[in-house]
Amino acid sequence: MKVGKIIRLLRRVVVLLIIFVGHTQAQQAANLIPFWDDREPESGLLVNHAAWQSLLDKYLDDQHPSGINRFDYAAVARSDRRVLNEYLKYLQSLDPRQLNALEQKAYWINLYNSTTVRIVLMENRNNLRSIRQIRSGFITPGPWQRQVLQVNFQALNLNDIQHGILRPIWQDNRVHYALNSASLGSPNLLKTAFSGANVEALLEKAARDFITHPRAVQISDGRLVLSEIYDLYAKDFGSNFGAVKEHIKKYIQPDLSARLDIFNRARYMHDWGLNRP
Repeated sequence: MKVGKIIRLLRRVVVLLIIFVGHTQAQQAANLIPFWDDREPESGLLVNHAAWQSLLDKYLDDQHPSGINRFDYAAVARSDRRVLNEYLKYLQSLDPRQLNALEQKAYWINLYNSTTVRIVLMENRNNLRSIRQIRSGFITPGPWQRQVLQVNFQALNLNDIQHGILRPIWQDNRVHYALNSASLGSPNLLKTAFSGANVEALLEKAARDFITHPRAVQISDGRLVLSEIYDLYAKDFGSNFGAVKEHIKKYIQPDLSARLDIFNRARYMHDWGLNRP
């Protein structure tokens, strides 16, 4: 076999491996990290998310005509990059196990979203089109496995927060609507930082905002098209496809809700384009 053909074959294998690893990574089960399954129910400690809120106020557009919130990564000033870095240092200096359940839930959501923004900013590429261009390893698309955090002397990555902490501890499928993967297909990065006081209300808002947008649910050419979230994390929404539909129907308009009943399967979609202006 000629060298050129071998090289082309190797390239195809690498591409297939990237696709496979990325898909199975997203399908990762919710496996509890026991260290973090602890809290102080009576704790009155509050986490200060003012720095994160200031960045959302400056750089997040929640009025975009597409209905998808956009973060202006390219516009973030050097001084505000320092603000973000200091905020993340502050979060990592805390022991979230000393918080009550609501304050802790908000802590992990904000840590996930602010870390995702920082990873995009660290890439520092004007031509970055998708967060999946940022590698955790040679064939691993996306930054979700990068050990970029250390909380209470425990190394953490984004997957740990989502699949090892938030999903298994709270078993609240609405957390999927709170976590933003810096992509156009994911639920919105909200304009308001999460806190113990607002976390439940914001989770409901996040769920409703996403599910009522076509990137989550649409009927196209006689087919039901759903966000890939409902495929990759189907078990979080129920035991079968009917349970997924019942979850969705809690948030959509009655006319669309009735139309869902005729479908017993769906096609799934996700736009990995960067959620920039």
